[in-house]
Amino acid sequence: MTPFEKCPTCGGEVVRKQTEKLLRGGVNLAVVTVDAEVCLHCGERLFSVDTIRSFEKIRGKLDRQQVEGFEPIGRSFRVPI
Repeated sequence: MTPFEKCPTCGGEVVRKQTEKLLRGGVNLAVVTVDAEVCLHCGERLFSVDTIRSFEKIRGKLDRQQVEGFEPIGRSFRVPI
């Protein structure tokens, strides 16, 4: 049983899935894989309070350039079109 019976956005069915979330702090970007409740109809992702608190801590570390222990996965580029 999931914490949400139905999606609060559209009323669709929600299921627990692993999902990736991009977090930005300053000029840094992190990719985290977390469990979320995902709506099968609209795709809305619902995160637990503990997961959201983790997001806030990671964003703070990224903003302060405290990336020790974070695994580098490449470089990011801005491309004007």
